[in-house]
Amino acid sequence: MRTNKWVWDWFAKGYAKAPVADEAAYQEKLEITRTYLTPDSKVLEFGCGTGSTALAHAPYVDQIRATDVSRKMIAIAQSKADAKGVNNVLFEQVDIESLDAPDGSFDMVMGHSILHLLDDKEAVLARVHDLLKPGGVFVSSTVCLGNSFWFIKPFLMVGRFIGVLPLVRFLDQDDLVKSIEDAGFEIDQNLAMSQEKVAFIVAKKVA
Repeated sequence: MRTNKWVWDWFAKGYAKAPVADEAAYQEKLEITRTYLTPDSKVLEFGCGTGSTALAHAPYVDQIRATDVSRKMIAIAQSKADAKGVNNVLFEQVDIESLDAPDGSFDMVMGHSILHLLDDKEAVLARVHDLLKPGGVFVSSTVCLGNSFWFIKPFLMVGRFIGVLPLVRFLDQDDLVKSIEDAGFEIDQNLAMSQEKVAFIVAKKVA
């Protein structure tokens, strides 16, 4: 999952205050996701950050289990839930590999702004597949820079080396789709959003 956990603790307060980069696209993704939800849905979100997406979907489902490796991200998320009186979202500090949940536990798994930050996304995709019920849905939103912004790669590598920046992978949307399909999913929706730098993908576990 996300490495250098203290880096995400350090980012947490600023992350919580930062506005959504593309509010219209974010709302569109929420609406699309809700077409796959029911009042009985049991949902997992890994890499939930400060909990905004989990809390936005909470009224439409039975339960959401929202996880992140950052203690401070989870603390902020819980405070937001408490302020809103939301009691069907369980926030936990844990990575998806260590999550205590049987296979087939969830109707939906969400992973937003996380796949490009993983040490081993194939292992995580396999774990997501296992955690879903047959016919369950994986919803992801991923920055796919491809060869864009190549000039910042050395800066990111140095920051990663000295421990002040996280791992950031420059993914290609087509390659990401193939990785999801190779994990045993069928792609239901594959959209390029926010000036084609974000891949919003809905994939179903083959029943």
